[in-house]
Amino acid sequence: MADQIVAAPEAKGRAPSLPASAVEKSNMIIHYYRGEIGRMTSWRDRIDRTSNWAMTVVAGLLSVSLSTPTSHHGVVLFAMLLISLFLFIEARRYRFFDVYRARVRQLERYYFAQALSPQAELNPDWATAIASSLRRPVFLMSYREALFRRLRRNYCWMYFILLLAWGLKISSPKLLPDQDRTEFVYSLVHLLGNATLGPVPGIAVIAAVAVFYAAVLCASVYREPDDGEFAHGEVHV
Repeated sequence: MADQIVAAPEAKGRAPSLPASAVEKSNMIIHYYRGEIGRMTSWRDRIDRTSNWAMTVVAGLLSVSLSTPTSHHGVVLFAMLLISLFLFIEARRYRFFDVYRARVRQLERYYFAQALSPQAELNPDWATAIASSLRRPVFLMSYREALFRRLRRNYCWMYFILLLAWGLKISSPKLLPDQDRTEFVYSLVHLLGNATLGPVPGIAVIAAVAVFYAAVLCASVYREPDDGEFAHGEVHV
């Protein structure tokens, strides 16, 4: 009894024992997989929330801008800025999501798939990548790559809708304050006048929007080599 009492403090200071048998290792991997799934799902939920908020902002500001002629076309330009802010936030969250997704896919591809249907081309070092990531977590993709992927997946369509709405706003006098009731403008001078934003002339506003959307288009069509998880299958975010 005395020996047990003396040994208790020493046992309390020891590190947890590592799994020794195959059953213990299997249980450890299963519980670890569940934990990584939970973290991946949590970050995926954060990504979806950002996209949902972005779509809500687009719908709300478009309804304000197009429902009344007293609303300035700058409301649509302001919506473009807000969507850009959501895009930057979502790209940051996507980088965290990608870390946990990579770990989950390593387990699924090299452990669970191999257990269900063994194949000869199993990578013997598949667990090393997970262990390295656990010891020193690092992002697996650059911020630019994450930004381009989220833009290509969701935000390019929101930008396209806003561009159509802005073009309709400045080209339809009946949607602008203090304008005649004609359906569309019929002169470039009139269009440039409608695009004026405070002290900024219309030609400068249109040029800035054109440059911005050229960058959006280039980022949407640009694709980096898929040397990571995206090279394995077509089902991805």
